[in-house]
Amino acid sequence: MAYRLLRIGCCTLALLGVLRMSAATTEKQVLVRDITTIEGVRENPLVGYSIVVGLNGTGDRRQTLFTTQTLANVMQRMGVQIPASSVRMNNVAAVFVTASLPAFARSGMTLDVTVSSIGDAKSLEGGVLLLTPLHGPDGQVYAQAQGPLTLGGYSAGGAANSKTTNHPTVGRIPNGGTVERHLIVDLSRMTTVSLMLREPDFTAAHDVASVINQKFEKEIATVTDSRQISVQVKDAGKLSVPELISQIQNLSITFHPPAKVIINERTGTIVMGGDVKLSAVSVLQGGLTVEVTTKFIPSQPNPLSKGETVVVPEQQVDAKETTAKSIRLQEGASVEDLINGLQAMGATPRDIVAILQAIKAAGGLQAELEVL
Repeated sequence: MAYRLLRIGCCTLALLGVLRMSAATTEKQVLVRDITTIEGVRENPLVGYSIVVGLNGTGDRRQTLFTTQTLANVMQRMGVQIPASSVRMNNVAAVFVTASLPAFARSGMTLDVTVSSIGDAKSLEGGVLLLTPLHGPDGQVYAQAQGPLTLGGYSAGGAANSKTTNHPTVGRIPNGGTVERHLIVDLSRMTTVSLMLREPDFTAAHDVASVINQKFEKEIATVTDSRQISVQVKDAGKLSVPELISQIQNLSITFHPPAKVIINERTGTIVMGGDVKLSAVSVLQGGLTVEVTTKFIPSQPNPLSKGETVVVPEQQVDAKETTAKSIRLQEGASVEDLINGLQAMGATPRDIVAILQAIKAAGGLQAELEVL
């Protein structure tokens, strides 16, 4: 006899985790450098295409045509003429090479590069990347990469019995890239230094501009919008631009973090700041569980018939509805009050997701609700 069970309910999602964050105060002292960046000073992505050689039979297969063509082209540049159709690819894999070119990079600096297989190679373990030019978004070559790979995973065994850990088709080459072209922002020609807030906030932008003006005792900083603060270089005196930026970045302001609730519905994770406040609200929560059971039982044929014994399904349906539970929160209730009340109700994180969305819709949650 076999059984098949199906459960459908509004409160039967799995518990994966709840993270609660609390703060003793809603404001703190932070450095300007921790909440801002300098406009134009950033990393730039680089990408290249090449092959990895020296693999132990774990490379691309023969049907990966671009690997065969690439190897034939490399051999031709070395003075060796071979027909692409005769090449075996077991020890070679085609890869993309990526890296980030930091701001103010100089020729001769080294970069960490990431190598990723783009064919059907099983593993890049033990491979060596051939010399690869790394291109920027403008198509220019800014770096070269080459060297042996280091992997954080492995693949072992055969087709019938194998084990794979992490990603053996992605590796890294520490300091495997070398910068060949300057990518420099000429700070000496800057007339305005633009500070960009990592998170837009009019209050934080105003506070940054105010502390800069207090430091230099003149109006040299203005707020452009909720993210940008513009600083006039010529009004700062005889300071060089790097020195001006250094002094500004080491100033501190009183930062007011926004009240925010982050919900990840896929994992059931909820992160709430300690400064989140609630209006007076009542929460009523209940659950309905429908259980469908299928039993397979043998059925005997009628007397004097030529039939055979068969197995037929028999279904049973049972519906259960639990008693609704409720909590009541007073005006100005904190996150701790809400969590304690919901836990007392026996609510899971998935239940809390739906409850928070309903409280927000009812105007009872005085915070920004962000669902990932």
